[in-house]
Amino acid sequence: MSRSFLSRLPLSRLPLRSRLTLLTSVAVAVAVAGAALACWLFTRNELNTQLDKSLSQGQVEAAQQLRDSLRTFQCTGGPTPSAGQFAINPANVSAQLVLADGTICYVTGAGTFPATAADRSIAANAGSDAANSLTHTVRVHGRDFRVHTTSTNLALNDQPVALSVARPLSDITDPLTTLAWVLLAVTGVGVLGAASAGLVIARTGLRPVDTLTQTVEHIARTEDLSVRIPVEGQDEIARLSTSFNAMTAALASSRDRQQQLIADAGHELRTPLTSLRTNIELLERSEATGRAIPPEDRKALLASVKAQMTELASLIGDLQELSRPDAVRTLDVVPLHEVTEAALDRARLRGPDLKLLADLRPWFVQGEAAALERAIVNLLDNAVKFSPAGGEVEVRLHGGQLTVRDHGPGIPAEELPHVFERFWRSPDARSLPGSGLGLSIVARTVQQSGGEVTLAPAPGGGTLATLRLPGAPTAPPEEPPATG
Repeated sequence: MSRSFLSRLPLSRLPLRSRLTLLTSVAVAVAVAGAALACWLFTRNELNTQLDKSLSQGQVEAAQQLRDSLRTFQCTGGPTPSAGQFAINPANVSAQLVLADGTICYVTGAGTFPATAADRSIAANAGSDAANSLTHTVRVHGRDFRVHTTSTNLALNDQPVALSVARPLSDITDPLTTLAWVLLAVTGVGVLGAASAGLVIARTGLRPVDTLTQTVEHIARTEDLSVRIPVEGQDEIARLSTSFNAMTAALASSRDRQQQLIADAGHELRTPLTSLRTNIELLERSEATGRAIPPEDRKALLASVKAQMTELASLIGDLQELSRPDAVRTLDVVPLHEVTEAALDRARLRGPDLKLLADLRPWFVQGEAAALERAIVNLLDNAVKFSPAGGEVEVRLHGGQLTVRDHGPGIPAEELPHVFERFWRSPDARSLPGSGLGLSIVARTVQQSGGEVTLAPAPGGGTLATLRLPGAPTAPPEEPPATG
């Protein structure tokens, strides 16, 4: 059955509460109807069994009566019952003898009943090996009777006879009809009760869902992510409420971070833009008034414009890096030692007067090569920026732990908790170039690769940056050395 067909059914258009009530009622109706039918069938079977037993008992009593009065027995038609007056005896059983020629002899009860060809056949074979018994139904004055005929060893007028006993089927059908009506009434009451209970259960069970729906509609209408749903119990609805609260909390936190990022980016962009506008206004005023700026001042002015543009480009690049969603990143097996070597080459260009000492051992990680290189470059830039002229920066990679140690002034202990925050810059570093996003990018990249990064004071002064990354499950095979 296709989904489009189901969507066209009237049931699918009903509210969930109505569907639960209807399905509960149908389920109870089917269960009660099945139980009622099984009860009715079982009762009918038991009544039929009791009827057959009463016929057998009636046959025994009739046979005993015949033996006691066989010498004086006269074959008579007996009384003929009228419609509705077939009251046979206290056991409600009537008995008669059937001769092979179809003659019927009254034995007991309120009257005789028709004999069928099968009854006459049994009578005809009463004394032979073919003697048997038969149970069937006959109709007398519009009423059905259960008849049981069996052969005997008796003979009347030198003819073998069969003994037939009968009992009205109304002894079974009347109680069964009454039972059917009773069961039908019970089924109806059960369905009505189930519908009422289902409605109450649906209202009670869906009340938390109604609360959740109202909360979602409120959030969609007002964009207020601070709303929380009360969590009661530990059932599925409670889990759903907890998950929804966690989702809104995450969305609120994400929106706050986004707003903070926009505010911080605007603040950081304002300084270089203001400087650029000031320098450009000076150049424009010089051209408008015809007063030439001294060559040295003009050169410094253009150098400042270039530096501010470089700072803007760096800030925009950092913002683009932070805005990239995690889902688009593809993690591959990356040789961290090679990535670190490439980052060192870039760092040497930025600190030509420094000595960058490297001790790199092979190590493969799961990550993105370009992002890891950028993160390591940021760590090295931080070390180069704060190293004294002619100083040394020591880089070491052993067993998945990359350390970058400089000999600069170090980071005060009270500032260490903030070094990986976006746009945070130490008061001593605000005069130096930078966007305040470098270490944030480092922390984000390392976290995406399953590692961790820390900054701590180095023994003897300076700062020690430690980056730990787990090894890759598989490493690419080493290329054999070239021969020639």
